Parts: sequence; C-alpha cells; structure tokens
Amino acid sequence: MRPLRPAATSGLAALGREFAKFGVVGGLGIVVNLAVFNLCRTVTGLPVVRCSVVATLVAIAFNYLGLRHFAYRDRDRSRRSRQIALFAAFSAIGLVIENGVLYVATYSFGWDTPFQNNLFKFLGIGAATLFRFWSYRAWVFRALAPGDPASHGDPSNSTSNPAAYHPETTAPPP
Repeated sequence: MRPLRPAATSGLAALGREFAKFGVVGGLGIVVNLAVFNLCRTVTGLPVVRCSVVATLVAIAFNYLGLRHFAYRDRDRSRRSRQIALFAAFSAIGLVIENGVLYVATYSFGWDTPFQNNLFKFLGIGAATLFRFWSYRAWVFRALAPGDPASHGDPSNSTSNPAAYHPETTAPPP
C-alpha cells in the first residue's frame, strides 16, 4: 500500500477543518431549530409541521450568518446576491427534506407524541444536513482557486479558464 501524497493529506486535513467548522455552525443551528420548534409547539396552537417550518426558517437565517462569517469566511464573496439566492434555493430543498420526514412520520404513521416529533425532526435535520453540506460547499460558498481574480490574483489564471480549474473547489468551473 502506497502512502498518501502530501497534497492528498493536506487536502483531507482541509476538508476535515471545513467539515468541523460546518459542524459547529450546524450544531448550533440544530439547537436553535429544536428550541424554536419546541417553543412554538408549546406556546402556539400551530400544527407540528408548521412549527417545524417556522423553526427551520429561523435556523436557516442563523446558519447563513454562521457559515458566511465563520465556516466559509475565506470563500468567494464577489457575487453576494447570487450566493444568497443559491443559499435560499438549497435551503428550501433542505427544508422540504427535513420537514418531509416529520410530515410522513406524523400524518402517515400517526407518530405524534412530543418525543416522536423531536425524534423525526432530528432525523429530518440529519438527512437535510447531508444535502446542505454538499450543496453549500459545491455551489454557494465555493473555494477560490489560486489566482482567481476575486482573490486578487493573476487574472490570466481565472476559474473561467478550464485549464485553471482546481478540483478542490468541488464545483465545475462557471
């Protein structure tokens, strides 16, 4: 078995750090999500899935701020409106995944106790998190390639030039 090349190990270490930062923001987002969900369930008369949607929207706003200013602060900031639109679109898909799990558990199987609501809310968050990590990393908070004009590097080495594409950005060149 061949040892990993230094570039491969540094790439894995960078991915590990990125995943850890995403995890910190996501972990706090889960706390916010579940706290708002349970508060809404106990204080309002809203149905369980509506409370979940409200909680998810609050957590999405919290997570955007945490991801933009902590986990991905070194990423491309040149097209902020595009970034927010993509974040909203992928978050909406995550919202459907997350709340779809709770909806099916509650209305198809009749699992509607507070414990079951929280369990399926948590499982939905987990499923949606996998999708969100991939989509945010690949499309919303894209890594800047060395020499990318947005990073004030050499414009001749732009990511719009396929020869300058760097696989660590995950997403294909625009």
